[in-house]
Amino acid sequence: MTTTACFIIVSRNDIPIYEAEVGSAGKKEDAAQLHQFILHAALDIVQDIAWTTSAMFLKAIDRFNDLVVSVNDDGIKSFFQEVHELYIKILLNPLYLPGSRITSSHFDAKVRALARKYL
Repeated sequence: MTTTACFIIVSRNDIPIYEAEVGSAGKKEDAAQLHQFILHAALDIVQDIAWTTSAMFLKAIDRFNDLVVSVNDDGIKSFFQEVHELYIKILLNPLYLPGSRITSSHFDAKVRALARKYL
């Protein structure tokens, strides 16, 4: 079975500022648009759930055909913590404009390495 994970950082204005697809599944031409569609649908659900629960980690968020938006194990917590530290380092860079796309190849390589390690 081939798996793929799509990790997206979304700005305060619901604009994706970083996207990484990791895993062993082959890339599809329309995968980026499909991931954007699923992301925005899942964000709507998370926004609704946020008003009803105080939980910080939600196990299953949404399902679209055979794609699931979820947190599947405890490694994801470590992944998010380490990516959060990387993101803070990006924000501390005086040349980075908050809310703009993250184009750093170093950031991308680190996120992909963390994804291989934890996901």
